[in-house]
Amino acid sequence: MRKLVVAFVVLAGFAGLIGVGAVTALLVGSGGRGAGWSNCSADLGPWGDGAGRGERDAAALSGESIAIAKRIIEIGKQRGLPPRAWQIAIQAGKTESNLVNVFHGDRDSLGIFQMRPSMGWGSAQQVTDVDYAINKFYDVLLAVPRWEEMRPGDASQRVERSAFPLRYHKWEPMAAHLVSVEGNVEGISACQDLPSAGVLASQAIQYAQTQLGKPYVWGAAGPHAFDCSGLTQQAWKAAGVEIPKYSQSQYFQGGAHVPLAQAQPGDLVFWGYGRDPNGIHHVALYLGDNEVLHAPQPGESVEVTKLWDGGQLLPTVVRPAADPAPSSGAGSSTSEPAPPAGTASREPGAPADTPSPGAPAPAAGGAR
Repeated sequence: MRKLVVAFVVLAGFAGLIGVGAVTALLVGSGGRGAGWSNCSADLGPWGDGAGRGERDAAALSGESIAIAKRIIEIGKQRGLPPRAWQIAIQAGKTESNLVNVFHGDRDSLGIFQMRPSMGWGSAQQVTDVDYAINKFYDVLLAVPRWEEMRPGDASQRVERSAFPLRYHKWEPMAAHLVSVEGNVEGISACQDLPSAGVLASQAIQYAQTQLGKPYVWGAAGPHAFDCSGLTQQAWKAAGVEIPKYSQSQYFQGGAHVPLAQAQPGDLVFWGYGRDPNGIHHVALYLGDNEVLHAPQPGESVEVTKLWDGGQLLPTVVRPAADPAPSSGAGSSTSEPAPPAGTASREPGAPADTPSPGAPAPAAGGAR
């Protein structure tokens, strides 16, 4: 299936999305990268623009949640941590428990961050002690390499190890608002000095290019062998962006959805039986110029090849990192797709995807 190499992709049934001029069509709309992170008030992935939403989301919090957010900021200040660390903890707490010190969760997950006593996070009494839980979260965050350079939601995910890594980004505007108001930090956007989406995509591609020639092994995610989704996951991880392990999960939970005709380098390209997202079985990293880099199949090695169709290429790509659109108060043009049948949204403390071979041991959030 991987060897259907064609110079120009012909996608019958795509209503002209890509035709004989495949290379030209794929590059349409790829010129600008937006305003960059410096004025960012939107989140990564398919949730759209965050302008004005942070204040609205913060206003909907309970008194307990506000008090916990304040305590996260207070302890962060006491420890001499920068506002970005406070933001990361607030986003994680909101995602895991709605910033409430809960005494229940999946299996033995407890507290603000749904830490599991059985996995070494502390006793049940400790992880439901607000100050202990906050300090423990900060301890694990500080051990994450380059956490200061990550998007706050990505850093939250590195601590929590959720099966739905992009969910933490949803609360970026709210957390930034709380840090600004409750932490008395002027003008925080939570995105200052972070690299643009183009830079992140380049870092992902550079990692993938260093893996050329390594063998395909089903289920492998480096460092000596890869399967298709293990390669794309590790490539974006090298750029500081967490996406799930499996190809279908990467389609539904890996980032913003963009028409194939607007694909940019670093985007994820998918193949599925009947062009159906629920039938996805292969993913590759788009390089531009109608080329992809991928781990093909058993007996073959990581390679660069021309983009092919084979009657299975999906008309939508996934962009794990996207520069936010200028604030307009309106939603993004991208939308969050419905997950495959039988896939439930992760409740606080739900188990994570099976870890990739060689990945670090999961942490809190019910993820072992």
